[in-house]
Amino acid sequence: MANMRMDKNPMPEQDPALRRGNFDEVALGYDRETAMDEAARCLRCKVPKCVQGCPVSVPIPAFIAQVAAGDMEAAYAAVAAANDLPAVCGRLCHQEDRCEGQCIRGIKGESVAIGALERFVADWHLAGRTAQDAPPAPEPNGHSVAVIGSGPAGLACAGELLRRGYDVTVFDAFRHPGGMLTHGVPSFRLPRAVVEKEIARLERAGVKIVTGVQIDENRSIDSLFEEGFEAVFIGAGAGVNVPLNIPGEDLKGVYTAYQTLPLAEGVSLGKRVAVLGSGDMALDAARSAVRYGAEQVWLICRAAAAEALYARKEDVARAQAEGIEILPDHEAAEILAGPDGRVAGVRAVSVEPDGSQTDERVIAVDTVVNAASASTGQRLLDSTPGLNATAAGGVAADAVTGATSRVGVFAGGDAVTGAATVIGAMAAGRRAAAGIDVYINSR
Repeated sequence: MANMRMDKNPMPEQDPALRRGNFDEVALGYDRETAMDEAARCLRCKVPKCVQGCPVSVPIPAFIAQVAAGDMEAAYAAVAAANDLPAVCGRLCHQEDRCEGQCIRGIKGESVAIGALERFVADWHLAGRTAQDAPPAPEPNGHSVAVIGSGPAGLACAGELLRRGYDVTVFDAFRHPGGMLTHGVPSFRLPRAVVEKEIARLERAGVKIVTGVQIDENRSIDSLFEEGFEAVFIGAGAGVNVPLNIPGEDLKGVYTAYQTLPLAEGVSLGKRVAVLGSGDMALDAARSAVRYGAEQVWLICRAAAAEALYARKEDVARAQAEGIEILPDHEAAEILAGPDGRVAGVRAVSVEPDGSQTDERVIAVDTVVNAASASTGQRLLDSTPGLNATAAGGVAADAVTGATSRVGVFAGGDAVTGAATVIGAMAAGRRAAAGIDVYINSR
């Protein structure tokens, strides 16, 4: 019988006063008893709208039923069949806009905590994993595919291709794989050890990952075809913040989010920091600035209200609890210089639909972080003749198949859309894997 309590079990968290001074994970996760109690709230709908809301179609009622019954390994197997990174998605996916947003329990109360349950079963599995737990290797089909980028899109594409029998090699420019999961998302939201364990599972299953390889004019996509790969997937992410194109952007003390988020703990960004942007990246940069030692942090965003930020609602609440001041419905019009030529402030304005500027505010800061938007870099595009770009600077690709203007080359995730969500990138990677399968089998 379903547990008809209207509210979900709260996620245990670090105290805000303590977590401001460390990069340890803020959300602490459910224990077994809490997970089983939360799972009992699921109504086991005959038409599970939650599954319809999941971009990778995780069998949500089925895995939750296993949690309620106490069979965590069966629950994990159900999730992992559809999602190659469940411990990551349980932490980062915008469930309130996806599966949980479709949950029937949310009509008169709070939805089932699907994300917290997904995280629980993944963490349960990873904590007890042995070296022999990799899924059975599929029958090889004799074809090989190269994947550029080991972020969510690349890993999801590689995992799906592996299940279809392909020999898959993932190339990444960084020394450590994971893309933005490793080099962008702060450890207080996603511990590095979690990413490493998820990737290790894919490697045990048969995905080959080669790091320290930049695909550009020196080792190009053309050369990958010459090496024998029959198709290439571009999942290189969006690793370049788009310029603000406002006065003062070149002042000392102005950084991009991609310059600040990979920094080691203990690096100082200044005492008064303004972060510009409305999404996860901006919120991560603002919360990181607090942990780097900033005394005051402002998040200046175009979103109409704090609740409208394109970030997980619980992370917005956590940021506010950590002392970050959110200035909604504003954008930076100018970065102001002090007598020493360094950043001294930001002039922010509210922009009306007709383009007129209202409600001008000047905030005194010593550091500005541009986290407004991001796109893929030009090196890969420039080194690949015939590869078309979008107006925003991404790789142009078909939304369904991932096919690009170059025969045999596919793309998906942030490399196409600009910085977006983990689950959206993974869904694009899986769709492209299906497109690659059709392409190779039709040759």
